[in-house]
This record gives sequence, C-alpha cells and structure tokens, in this order.
Amino acid sequence: MKKQPLISLKNCRQIYKKDRNADLLVLEDVSFNVQEGEILGLLGRSGSGKSSLLKIISGQDQPVAGEVIWYKKPDDGVLDKVTTVFQAAALLPWLSVRENILLGLEAQRVPRGKRADLTDTLLETMGLEGYENAYPKEISEAVAQRVSFARALVLHPTLLLLDEPFSSLDLLSAENLRTDIIELWFEKRFSHLKAIILATHGIEEAVLMCDRILLFSSHPGKVTHEIAVPFPHPRNRNDENFRRFVDQVYSLMTRRAPIVSEAEQVLTLEDNNLPLFSIVLPNLSIEMLVGLIEVLGSSSLAGRADLPDLAQRLQMTLDDLLPLGESLQLLELAQLEDGDLLLTDEGQKFVEGDGDARRDIMRTAFLHHIPLLKVIRSTLDERHNHTVDASYFRKILEENMSSSYAHQTLTTALDWARYAELFDYDEEADRFYLEDEE
Repeated sequence: MKKQPLISLKNCRQIYKKDRNADLLVLEDVSFNVQEGEILGLLGRSGSGKSSLLKIISGQDQPVAGEVIWYKKPDDGVLDKVTTVFQAAALLPWLSVRENILLGLEAQRVPRGKRADLTDTLLETMGLEGYENAYPKEISEAVAQRVSFARALVLHPTLLLLDEPFSSLDLLSAENLRTDIIELWFEKRFSHLKAIILATHGIEEAVLMCDRILLFSSHPGKVTHEIAVPFPHPRNRNDENFRRFVDQVYSLMTRRAPIVSEAEQVLTLEDNNLPLFSIVLPNLSIEMLVGLIEVLGSSSLAGRADLPDLAQRLQMTLDDLLPLGESLQLLELAQLEDGDLLLTDEGQKFVEGDGDARRDIMRTAFLHHIPLLKVIRSTLDERHNHTVDASYFRKILEENMSSSYAHQTLTTALDWARYAELFDYDEEADRFYLEDEE
C-alpha cells in the first residue's frame, strides 16, 4: 500500500505585486508531493522561486492560486510543525547560544525543566558543547549555522525546510555540516522529523544529500524534471557513477535558451518594469569572465569543453563554474549545450581581438543583454550633468530581489561597466557618472 504524502502542493502559483509596476510571476503551476522519510531537493538558479516556494510550504505566504495539502487537510495558516533554516544564521546578538536555542521553546511555553533538557540534547547533537554561553559575535559563521539548525530542530518539527543553509560557509565547514546532518538523519536522531526539503543552487550538494530532486526553471519558477537519486548513503563524490550522474543533471540544467528577451527595447529610467530588474547578476569579476573565454579559446580546447572536465582543469567546483558559463551565455559569448560550454562566433572574435576590440565586444554585449546596464548608461547619456544617484537603482533592485542580491547585482554591474568604459562610480557621493571625453 502506497504511503500518503506528508504534504502536497497542487497547481501553486505565486505573483508579487509592486507599486506602479507589472506583476511579477514567481511560480507557475507547481505541483509535487513530499513523502515521509525523504530528503527532497529543490534545485534551481536564482529566480526559480525556491525561497518563495518554501514560504508557501511553511505557511508564511499563501499562493495566489493552487493549494497546499498537509496530511490530506488543506493548510490554512502557519504550520506549527514546520521549521526553516536560512542561509544566514540571524541569531539574536544579545542572547547566548543556549538562549538563542531556548527562544522558540519559551514562545511555545514548554515547561522550564523540559526546555533545559531539550536544549542540552541539541547542544550535544549539533556539536555545540562548550559554546552554550558564547554570544554570536564570539563564534564563527560555521558554528552560528549549527546553532540555527539546533534552534530549528529543538522545536521537534515534522518537516524541516533548508533554504540554501550551507551556501555562505567555506567549503570545509559546509561539507562537515552537511555530513553531520545526513548522519543524524539516517541515525534517526531527530525522532519527530518526517522529511527534509533542501532548496539549493548546488548540483553536487543536491546529489550528495537528496533522495529525489525537482529541477526548476527560472522566471517564472516551474518544475521541469523530477530526478530520483539512485545512490545509497554515504555518497562518494569521487565515484565514477556519481560524477556521471552529476554530469547528467548539468546537461538537464543547461538545456535551455539564453535568458534575456527584453534587451532590444528602448529603455529609460521610467521603464522599471519588473522583468528588467529581477535578473540577479552573479558575484563574478570581469577578470573571471575574460579568463574563462581565454581558456575556452586555447589551442587545447579549441572553443569547446565538457563542464566537469573544465571544472577539474580550473580546480573549481562545478557549482562555481556554472554561473560563469551562464553569464557568458547571457552575453552570447558562449553557449551551454548538454553539459558542454562552447564559444560563439562573437566569443571567438573576443579571443582573437586586441584590448580595444575586446572592450568593444564586451560593451556591445553588456548593452544588448544586461538591461540594468543599458538603463543606467542611457540615463547618464540623457542627463545634462551625466550623473545619476546609484541609490535609485539600488531601491528598484531591492523591490524585486533581496537586499543582498541587489547589492551583489549592482556591484557586479559596476565592475563589468568599468571594464567596458560604460560609466564609473563616485563612492563618496554614491553616484554613477560618465568620464569627461577629451
């Protein structure tokens, strides 16, 4: 007899409304079940709606269409048996580690003696003994994230939601914490926990941790593939079959068209409709983009490389390499095709060009394919003093993405713009400006 799902989503749709702007469709027709005893992965790049979906599952947000069924009963509010661990630990700085963990138990009015016992158990389980009296400023980011897990798990959740909780940690700390969580899960140390949902952009992380993966497209978020992971735990990322499986998932993720379609519009400062300002630029320097183009154009690769082989060659993880490839695809300087990255004709011209020719090629690519850069530049051209407040664009971005993504996007945009001599930035005045031309 087939088990009933722990929770089901049926045709969920989510739209965010902004003042004076068109609605932003974040999720469209998302349906899936979460089974007891599984770790389910939601795998997608920025803009695929993973965080929005977790808010719907937790009951923090309601979808504009569709429904969430919890144990065959419609969810009509916040689920008291669902807890979430986020990317940032967000501990209360005036409370000790122990007090941060106790906080949720106090809110639930758990008796004092039981609160102490539960907290002691989680301190031991999460490897936090010795840190109980420390304050957040006194501990590392890795330890703080362990406290976040303890704070969530001490509430005895039935469902644990993980919103990219390892992405802000260094590689070793992330690996240690991932390994500990998997071991504790399979040892059944969390007796009340029935399922885990992990939202991540890391393909290897999803394959390492999850029993099943839902692959999401972006803008709007949709489920494009459901993938069962066939390997038992513990998993070896260096195993040949594991590497081959990861490569297959990469092929699925890269089997899609470039992102931008709005770039040919005539854009002005007033045209801040959401699609143009909801594209998150990755934290990638122009040197990394140029370096990857040069590697692809080398005689040994002749313009085409398999992503896993390229990652090994560059001593990068696949998850770090993919945003580089996606950025070159966005600029139409390279193309992702079934797990390979190949230079386009324009990318090949870049390899063969001198400094001025390369700058011209990159400038054209930025203006055609990065709407934010085109709007900033066209605004500067129109202004008599050729300056504009950076805060204006920062505010628009923050209306359409998190403040951290907005900061990252604007920082990346400025770095790319300086290389292409599109505009510069006065940090003291917080203004973009054009250099005077002789």
